[in-house]
Amino acid sequence: MPLATGRPDLPTVLIVTLLAGPVLAGLMGTILPAFGYLPVLGYRSFSLEPFEALLRAPGLTTSVTLSFGTGLIASILSLAIVLIFTAGWSGTRTFQRLTRFLSPLLSVPHAAAAIGLAFLIAPSGFLVRLVSPWATGFDRPPDVLILNDPMGFTMTLGLVAKEVPFLFLMTLAALNRPHIRDYYKAGASLGYGRMSTFFKLVLPQVYPLIRLPMLAVIAYATSVVDVAQILGPTTPAPLAPRLVAWMNDPDLTKRLMASAGALLQLFVSAFALLVYLVLERLVSSWQAARFASGHRRRKDGFARLAGLLPMVLIVVLMTASIALLGIWTVAKSWWFPATLPQRWGVERMLDAFGMGGPALFATLAIAALAAGIATALTLWLLEARSYRKLPARSRINTIVFLPLLMPQISFLFGLQMLFLIAGLSGTFEAVLLAHLIFVFPYAYLALSDPWHRLDPRYAKAATSIGASRMRIFWKIQLPLMLRPGLVTFAVAAAVSVGQYLPTLMIGAGRIVTVTTESVALASGGNRQVAALYALLQLVIPLAGFILAALVPSLAFRNRAAMRLER
Repeated sequence: MPLATGRPDLPTVLIVTLLAGPVLAGLMGTILPAFGYLPVLGYRSFSLEPFEALLRAPGLTTSVTLSFGTGLIASILSLAIVLIFTAGWSGTRTFQRLTRFLSPLLSVPHAAAAIGLAFLIAPSGFLVRLVSPWATGFDRPPDVLILNDPMGFTMTLGLVAKEVPFLFLMTLAALNRPHIRDYYKAGASLGYGRMSTFFKLVLPQVYPLIRLPMLAVIAYATSVVDVAQILGPTTPAPLAPRLVAWMNDPDLTKRLMASAGALLQLFVSAFALLVYLVLERLVSSWQAARFASGHRRRKDGFARLAGLLPMVLIVVLMTASIALLGIWTVAKSWWFPATLPQRWGVERMLDAFGMGGPALFATLAIAALAAGIATALTLWLLEARSYRKLPARSRINTIVFLPLLMPQISFLFGLQMLFLIAGLSGTFEAVLLAHLIFVFPYAYLALSDPWHRLDPRYAKAATSIGASRMRIFWKIQLPLMLRPGLVTFAVAAAVSVGQYLPTLMIGAGRIVTVTTESVALASGGNRQVAALYALLQLVIPLAGFILAALVPSLAFRNRAAMRLER
């Protein structure tokens, strides 16, 4: 706890309580039932029976292997794609063009991306329709298991397609540091190729900044539920979806087994993080040996092309998936092998839109409140720490990212039980709090860098003429932070919209959002309704990003220095 002025830092105390409190309480609420202690169900003594029941579950080893393998491989593949592309193309026009495509893809929720991808690559999907029947001879969908394949290849692809934009934007933020261009110039003057300069001079500077987001990606990917339910194997499913099924089982004894499984999931994600850290150490040692060799590797044309193709493929896949969601919402009839719908109409879309009104309203209300609170708390925390001249990188960063470094399912089980005991389960306030736990870290991630790049001389000049701390914040710092603040609000809203598991478990079926509805509909046969709900997930983030672009332009229309440089 920072005590730079001898007094407790109130924003830090509040943030630590908000983030670490529910996580630790939820963990405790998971650990106790895992060892057989759950008084509300009559279990008042500790035992290992839940773990014994868990080990007897059929296919448990396969489920664990799937969660570990798909999550870790997808995370490492995503990082490799981002780094190789950045190394080969940073600073070029191609890099700038792809950046324009990748940035909006960050706002696409995981469930919406998975549904769109399923429409694209399924045996009855758009890609097969494009070449049928003239090239394949198929007049009906081929009997090929692409979705829900037992090895989890499609699920891995879905995770890679969604995590690459996130890691790419984290890398962009890291590259936006002072003196990074100087490293490129130094590499060029020493005769190094573009990629060699990046890996030998630039990456050691920026990797510490993207390391924490990478660990968060691994923790998420090894415990993902919504993507696994749409694209993942089913016989058996990865561990996390099975835990949700056990928790919702009418047989209440399954809750004890599910709690034991949640601890197993925590171990799986922790082991994946450990394996990654070991790999990181090995790669670092290998790189150090290569640095000493002095090879310049000026000819890197093939490697650059190899780095460009996966990134282009991901942009095309995601763009086509989102476009298919739009087409399916207005497709009245679209039978295989027709490439486009035979009949178009908006009647069913309007009916579904009317039925989905309450879910859309709940999504909008939770997202707006969670994003607004998270953005305001982040600004308060950053201003207070800057005022006290506390270091930008400290223990608070680890606490802020704590909810992202742990599998959601490992402490949401316990949090659900605590809310149930407190009589808050299924309430709007409980769901909002659960969203806030996961939204705040992203708001902090998005806003902390722009805040620390704020020129401190503005505040010093205002202080020298007698302006109070409050006046400096409202009249100088806040207007300067309006644009990044609104972008942070939009990012936070997008994160809230994509929260599937917190809404499902804490909402207890009484609070539904378009995300929980779209995942439930994805397994049904009505593609039009599923596409509509998936598309609705994009509406709120899109509206947020449009507002983030329009409001500063209107607010600063008469202040040339505040406009973006063209």
